[in-house]
Amino acid sequence: MSLLVVLDYLSVFIFALTGALVASRAQLDLLGFLFIASLTAVGGGTVRDLLVNREVVFWIANPWYIGTACVAAVLVFFTAHLLENRRRAIDWLDAGALAVAVPAGVGVALNLGHGPAVVVIMGMMTGAFGGLMRDVVCNEVPLVLRQGELYLSAAFAGALVALAVRFAIGPTPLALLACAVVTFLLRAGSMAFGWKLPVYKSRPPRNRM
Repeated sequence: MSLLVVLDYLSVFIFALTGALVASRAQLDLLGFLFIASLTAVGGGTVRDLLVNREVVFWIANPWYIGTACVAAVLVFFTAHLLENRRRAIDWLDAGALAVAVPAGVGVALNLGHGPAVVVIMGMMTGAFGGLMRDVVCNEVPLVLRQGELYLSAAFAGALVALAVRFAIGPTPLALLACAVVTFLLRAGSMAFGWKLPVYKSRPPRNRM
């Protein structure tokens, strides 16, 4: 099993857990859990594969990805009530999923021979779009759009680090590992220590003479 396949499976499973937890907050039935978990799990990778014109979308080529998402959904359906703070669990699981989905997207784009800009964008899309779909469908405030938080910026930095490592020492799994570590540390730091980017603040227009 290749590193990219492992990353895809991990991101599918962890993102599916977050989707199912959001479904539990919305008090959906089991089919709702399965749908939201699967949407979250494969959403980012589907957008990635369509945009880079991959021969077959990853979960269509291997339906076991959907099976993995469904296992996660059923697991959460029967255990979500044991968690004291599901919102906090969603945030941390999402951080973990982001940290494996971004290098998965970077790796796919690199393997298909795309340039640096496309590689970075595919990493960000793979990491962000599943969670964005989950939150929009379930009427939650999207994590991607929380004011000032390091989310897309964490994915962006991780993808850049992967390119830098690859440029410095050549094709190596260390590039994707470095991407995962940087992405997770930045996202975790934003949640644990309040690291933020400056946000736009409106100002009154200047009086014109």
